[in-house]
Amino acid sequence: MSADNRPDVGDAFPDIAMTRSDGENVSIADFKGQKAVVFFYPKASTPGCTTEAKDFSALLPEFAKAGVAVLGASKDSLKRQQNFIDKQELTVPIASDAEEDGLTDALGVWTEKKNYGRTYMGIERSTFLIDADGKIAQVWRKVRVKDHAAKVLEAAKAL
Repeated sequence: MSADNRPDVGDAFPDIAMTRSDGENVSIADFKGQKAVVFFYPKASTPGCTTEAKDFSALLPEFAKAGVAVLGASKDSLKRQQNFIDKQELTVPIASDAEEDGLTDALGVWTEKKNYGRTYMGIERSTFLIDADGKIAQVWRKVRVKDHAAKVLEAAKAL
């Protein structure tokens, strides 16, 4: 755990299920024995989140070739997630972590944010690279979208 009690490199990735847009549950246990990337974005269909999801979708074949599963997630409803996938023609799997005390809470990505003087709770754009043993190999917090998916791919290939 890091100094702020958020899971960090070397810690086990929490095995808390989320719900994929198809209604099925998904957790890190589903990827046992393979590397995985889980990226969290604040809100479906917003500009930065759309760019990030499209970038991961575009690189999905490269991740697959490297033996890395990829999953995107936010607290959006399943309906909003499915609309996001359909409208943007995303190929990357997307999950909803709308439940209280879910994975976003366990990872510390559901956090207090400030924007234009307003304070509110929201998702801090974050990405986790998980090794084949379910341990966190790398963490990116407060992600800048430009070239992020490509950087994650390079790190995943090097793992």
